[in-house]
Amino acid sequence: MPLRPAATVTGSLAGLCALVLSAVPAQAAPQAAPAAGAPVPVAHRGASGYAPENTLAAVDAARALDVKWVENDVQRTRDGELVVMHDATLSRTTDVEEVFPDRAPWRVADFTAAEIAQLDAGSWFDPLYAGERVPTLEQYLRHLDRTGQNLLLEIKRPELYPGIEADILGELRSEGWLDRRHVRGRLVVQSFGADSVRAVHEQAPAVRTGFLGTPAVEELPLYARFSDQINPPHTTLTGEYVRRVQALKGPHGKPLEVFTWTVNGAEAAHRVAAMGVDGIISNYPDVVRDATRSGAGDAVRDGGREESREEEPEEALEEAVEEAREAAREAGISFPAP
Repeated sequence: MPLRPAATVTGSLAGLCALVLSAVPAQAAPQAAPAAGAPVPVAHRGASGYAPENTLAAVDAARALDVKWVENDVQRTRDGELVVMHDATLSRTTDVEEVFPDRAPWRVADFTAAEIAQLDAGSWFDPLYAGERVPTLEQYLRHLDRTGQNLLLEIKRPELYPGIEADILGELRSEGWLDRRHVRGRLVVQSFGADSVRAVHEQAPAVRTGFLGTPAVEELPLYARFSDQINPPHTTLTGEYVRRVQALKGPHGKPLEVFTWTVNGAEAAHRVAAMGVDGIISNYPDVVRDATRSGAGDAVRDGGREESREEEPEEALEEAVEEAREAAREAGISFPAP
């Protein structure tokens, strides 16, 4: 899923643009007016096309793009702290192999929060972000309250962390995120694990929840008992499936929503928007927003020049394969390498 379109500018320039926009929000490019029923853009792991994923810098990049919703991933450390990290290991997005060379395979669950706080979570993306840290969930929630953004929180690999649902809800409660204002409009908790989503609903019935995946149509009524959203990869979607989901009401008495992932090009954004999805999760949330709003073409502003971000066929195939692998990993299914 962490793909970077071929037409994107270099990481340094993209990161610099994000920082400049963050510092001078009044100079951000004007946005097109929303089209009626336009899907909600969600910044995948923050605006992870422009800044290192799941960091506070990625949150700020989304804010600079005027994107209100950000998605993140939460796991638990050896000493019980909740941290924002996608992979079960730290090696891809930090310098853990250099800092702790003898701790292979560098699983999140094998490190304390203090050890993880030492790691550089930005340089892998671009030297501009050297020194960026892996945030704790507490730090992340407090930052979102300062920026006024909303959170689509994913419980990552819940089978590795028994009881993590209660831990997350406890952190949300202590940070004020289970009050009426946050629960009604600023928070959704999702997971690939149906049991995990059900546990959140049972322990905090007011919290909106989402199931990541594409359940069979005949199984949707079962998911509607504890899920407010069904959130499939965009490569599995059809208009008929979206309609069948939205025809059901979730645990809060409202129609189920569909938030699809990970859409990084204008063409794919047009396609899923035409199906009637409620939200689109993207590494480039400005691309999908501009593509699905009236008056916006298929080009986006990038470093002072206009560039098309349409997905090439090869890239679309690569993305589809990676999404299938991701879903298989989350389901615990062995998926052989090509």
